[in-house]
Amino acid sequence: MSRNHPHDTQRRKLIAAGAALGAGALLPGRAPAQGGAKKYQGVTLNVSTFSSAFPRLLQQWLPEFEAQTGARVNYDAPSFPVYNQRADLELSTKGSAFDVVNVTFIYSSRWINSGWLTPLDDYIANRNLTAADWDVNDFLPGARAPETGRDGKLYGIPWTAEALLSASSRFDLVQQAGLEYPDTTDDLVKVLRAVNRKERVAGFVSDNHYGWTFVPYLHAFGGDVFRKAPDDLYPTLDTPEAIAAAEYYANLIREFGPDGAVTYTPDQVTQALKLGRVNFTDAGQLHLAQLGDAATSRTLKTVKFGFVPKGPAGRFPGTAVHALGIPAGSKNKEAAWAFIQWALSRQTTVRAVAAGYGSPARRSDIDSPVFRAKQVINGSDLAQLSLDSIEQATRSGHMKYRTVSVYPQVDQQINKAIALIASGQASARQALQQAQAQSIAAIQRSGVNL
Repeated sequence: MSRNHPHDTQRRKLIAAGAALGAGALLPGRAPAQGGAKKYQGVTLNVSTFSSAFPRLLQQWLPEFEAQTGARVNYDAPSFPVYNQRADLELSTKGSAFDVVNVTFIYSSRWINSGWLTPLDDYIANRNLTAADWDVNDFLPGARAPETGRDGKLYGIPWTAEALLSASSRFDLVQQAGLEYPDTTDDLVKVLRAVNRKERVAGFVSDNHYGWTFVPYLHAFGGDVFRKAPDDLYPTLDTPEAIAAAEYYANLIREFGPDGAVTYTPDQVTQALKLGRVNFTDAGQLHLAQLGDAATSRTLKTVKFGFVPKGPAGRFPGTAVHALGIPAGSKNKEAAWAFIQWALSRQTTVRAVAAGYGSPARRSDIDSPVFRAKQVINGSDLAQLSLDSIEQATRSGHMKYRTVSVYPQVDQQINKAIALIASGQASARQALQQAQAQSIAAIQRSGVNL
């Protein structure tokens, strides 16, 4: 990109504006400090989310929020499964250990409709607490929908609207084999057999949250998680279609994966791709965007992105939304809202996009020249792939399985089943029959009639 390119000029302006506003913009109802106490002086906020690109940026910028408001922030960002286990347990007690939490997509219905989170509408409408230009309507409607309760109130402000996409970190090896980017499940196996272990690069890996990474393949083979979510929640994990999908997917990990493939976390997958140790994956846009970081990605000039592969029943991209919310038991709700408003202000999200964050939920960020330019990585338009995937998922409705209150229980069983099959401890039929039985029992224990 030339020095005088309009995207480059716009990018420099936005970085400068974002940094200035991020450090100095005042929240409503707050005057510049003149040596006196700030509004939340003495308040300690306990914020917990899971480790990912945007939360890590917020962690870097926390001193600015603390200087602006006087609040002190204890910030915790463990791995995704550890975070969810801790948060689910704490929220279920309506305890006060957390003031701000990540509203995890697969738990959103359970946490919201159980009354474990605080409705945010009154905070948003209060001009003493929320800037008039903060604009909740700038967040994608599709991202706000999972954060809305049956009562019509909003319980979380989304920080990501993510699509599951495919990637080849060493597409040059595919080209050397005379092959195209795989579009179907059959194509993917053909390509992996051609490039696996070439230049000591393993063929395929995915993060071991298989309740996220495997389900597009389940759908592609004609299977589903439930009979007809959200109305009929009887699990359908042991159908012939589901067994075929599980055997196919587990074999990708078993035959083409690196050593220890079943233990890979999202961050480990991203790092393996950036270093060129693994070629193909299916991962969320916010992780894949990191392959475009010129400072840390060795595969910047060889990477290519695409849609998740199409199977016998079609293509079914996964989508996910994560948000920041306030637990019902928080003792510092106003200060917690000040944190969320700061974290997801236009100033902060513009700054995050300028820093390379790849999965914003504000439409203004998605449409910005800075974001769109950054999302074109080695010729692949990651942003457009993601928007097209989210639009397709919205049309088909296949993601309804993921926001029902009992999905977390089934999610755990899917994780176990794929790991058992990939590690050779059980056949696909055995593992899925076990997952089916245990899912039914768990759903019934939750009080849902099947």
